[in-house]
Amino acid sequence: MNAPVNLDALGNPWTTPIDQIDVSDARIFQDDVWPDWFARLRRDDPVHYTSDSQFGPYWSVTKYKDIMKVETNPQVFSSAAGITLLDQETQYKLAMFIAMDPPKHDVQRLVVAPIVAPGNLATMAATIRERAAKILDNLPRNETFDWVEHVSVELTTQMLATLFDYPFEKRRDLTYWSNVATTNFKDPNALVKTEEERFNELKKMAGAMLGLWNERVNAPGGNDLISMLAHGEATRNMDPMEFMGNCVLLIVGGNDTTRNSISGGLWALNKHPEQYQKLRDNPGLIPNMVPEIIRWQTPLSYMRRTALEDYELGGKTIKAGDKLAMWYISGNRDPDAIDNPDQFIIDRARPRQHLSFGFGIHRCVGNRLAELQLTILWEEIMKRFPVIEVVEEPKRVFSAFVHGISSMMVRIPG
Repeated sequence: MNAPVNLDALGNPWTTPIDQIDVSDARIFQDDVWPDWFARLRRDDPVHYTSDSQFGPYWSVTKYKDIMKVETNPQVFSSAAGITLLDQETQYKLAMFIAMDPPKHDVQRLVVAPIVAPGNLATMAATIRERAAKILDNLPRNETFDWVEHVSVELTTQMLATLFDYPFEKRRDLTYWSNVATTNFKDPNALVKTEEERFNELKKMAGAMLGLWNERVNAPGGNDLISMLAHGEATRNMDPMEFMGNCVLLIVGGNDTTRNSISGGLWALNKHPEQYQKLRDNPGLIPNMVPEIIRWQTPLSYMRRTALEDYELGGKTIKAGDKLAMWYISGNRDPDAIDNPDQFIIDRARPRQHLSFGFGIHRCVGNRLAELQLTILWEEIMKRFPVIEVVEEPKRVFSAFVHGISSMMVRIPG
């Protein structure tokens, strides 16, 4: 079990002076106490200024409608300074199309979009089903094992290897690089401790990907991400930092959302046994349950924008140059936008009305692939296992950006 939360260290969400609240503190996510902190901000200060944090001063946008205003106004709220609150050292700043504004964002995004076109997804479905079945059939019965390691990581990493056409036997490289890219340096177990260490590890990733690029750039266009980047008019002349940045983006985007939704979905069903029973009674609810899992988990807690000009939002004046976090995890629990948002409801009437994939020009390009993987996995789970028991509280990632589960011990009754 996780250690009890020390409220003296974190403070009490309902009594802490509002100007002292800093929801970028990774401990509130690791200790899973974030809901009350965001409920307090939505109630008392929906557009909230934090003057001092690990990441410097920033604004928190916590209501669904205000997040949508920011998302749909890229002319004022730019992605070009980065998508996390961390201000990287200039020499390590990685360009990536999610951290660009139009028009460059649009043409680079279009290069990789075909990998998740409907025809390609239909082709991938058989591969996903075959792999999911194999992973599930190899799980032990009547003994405790880590669901994250054996299922969530394994299925998503196999899929990533396919998307990049990366050597299958080296696929865990991709998991490692994704973890390095998103690690919080204050985590006692951080894989890297400085921006320089992170950059050096990601250079190894860029070297491996560049080797694949060089093999494929003169070959006929393939159906994998590296071939698409190598042959795309908007991407084939990228500088090294841009190439590295886009590889990081595609690895993290293809890894964290799905991996943490696979874990979060099983945890949600265990926490809501009446919903698990509803699923057993009617497995046809799986396609409706999947977006509800993604809302409930919200695998990336926020995205950052930087104001290009002064702008009034929620009665506050955001100044040009200010950075702000659109807290998707809070918007997804906003009762003014979503009915009973604190309840996990697998037959929810409008399950796709969530912010987990973002909105507008930066909406996650792989959202349908993430849903497809989860749908197929749950179809295969329900064919085999009426119940999978989570036997202790999950361990969570030390991060305000990736809302993830690092370990979750489960047992499948024999």
